[in-house]
Amino acid sequence: MPSVPYWHVDAFADRPFAGNQAAVMVLEDWPDDAVLQAIGEENNFAETAFLVRDTSGAADWELRWFTPTCEIRLCGHATLASGHVLLGLEPHAKAVTFRTRKAGILTVRRGGAALELGLPTIPTSRRDFPEAVALLGANPLETWRSPDGYNIFLFADEREVRGLAPDLRGLAALGDDQFIVTAQGRETDMVSRVFVPGGGVDEDSVTGSAHAALTWFWSERLGKEELTAFQASRRGGSLICRRAGERAWLGGPCVTVVEGRFAF
Repeated sequence: MPSVPYWHVDAFADRPFAGNQAAVMVLEDWPDDAVLQAIGEENNFAETAFLVRDTSGAADWELRWFTPTCEIRLCGHATLASGHVLLGLEPHAKAVTFRTRKAGILTVRRGGAALELGLPTIPTSRRDFPEAVALLGANPLETWRSPDGYNIFLFADEREVRGLAPDLRGLAALGDDQFIVTAQGRETDMVSRVFVPGGGVDEDSVTGSAHAALTWFWSERLGKEELTAFQASRRGGSLICRRAGERAWLGGPCVTVVEGRFAF
């Protein structure tokens, strides 16, 4: 039975049992997609990141992400976790790059005591989504949407965001979109929660890709290029978000919880 290197990493966390869990697995080459999906289901984290050395010359590694139910087009926290693992193996490297299938080239680099993840910003525009609003359990002040499934619902107060109990099965029926609820924070520039039930993740713990949208949204609203953020899930996680042109740089630490080998 073959086995491959495996890491369980808590991303956007400075201690175990916080932030967002990801599995990181380094492969020699790509097996059938059905095998990758079965491993994602077996790990049962929000995402499993699979890495294969990139032979195209465009980046250091190829990177794909699987939830327990499907492959997704962009995942921030599992990319940060992958950078944490690879930079840990190469202590003199300053950065590592990833070629993805639908999100372009992504970078994780050292940034002081933590790491920085560079994602493309995700602009949104003001557009109603009454079907989703009816399922959130409270009415937002505004709804902003992107063409590729990032939906931001702005609330007046952090307490509303923390108190929401949306109809997750109803949201799942609308597709594998991200449903991002947010408000200006009392101690941070922004607070959010993120629901992706149609993608197999009822409530995500700390969502890097959502913050690529939130960085654009709140930098426009607050007139700031650097923002502090907290995702108010049960595990919770803090981020430093910086907008630099068309990139959102998300800063945060990672903790390796398990290191071993995965047999399949």
